[in-house]
Amino acid sequence: MKIAISNDHAGPEYKFAIVDYLNSIGVEVTNYGTDTPDSVDYADFGHPVATDVENGVVDFGIVICGSGNGISMTVNKHAGVRAALCWTKEIAELARQHNNANILSIPARYTSIQQAVEMVKTFLNTEFEGGRHANRIAKIPCA
Repeated sequence: MKIAISNDHAGPEYKFAIVDYLNSIGVEVTNYGTDTPDSVDYADFGHPVATDVENGVVDFGIVICGSGNGISMTVNKHAGVRAALCWTKEIAELARQHNNANILSIPARYTSIQQAVEMVKTFLNTEFEGGRHANRIAKIPCA
């Protein structure tokens, strides 16, 4: 499995913990995020993840910013991207089951690092249910 991850200045510690987890389970990770708390623009760091998902270079993406909203809005502008802003593992599970989300957006200022890692575990271990949900996903424009 291949995953692209990115973060702005609110999320370096979250990213480090998530990458450690992903490495421990043998996932190949491409890091597009900043490694420092120095202020940056989330869009500059979100677009590379979305491009990798859009082009099939990776299986999933993970993006992190303070609220999770800005970076989620950014990546959702890309064709074929379905980023879900999640703040619990239950929402991450539903995002995969019902929405076939392919990017997990994490709000660093509103979740703990432990919660974020649990969301990643759940997101990656949950399958899309298809069926009636596939019909709904088909109604989401790709561009």
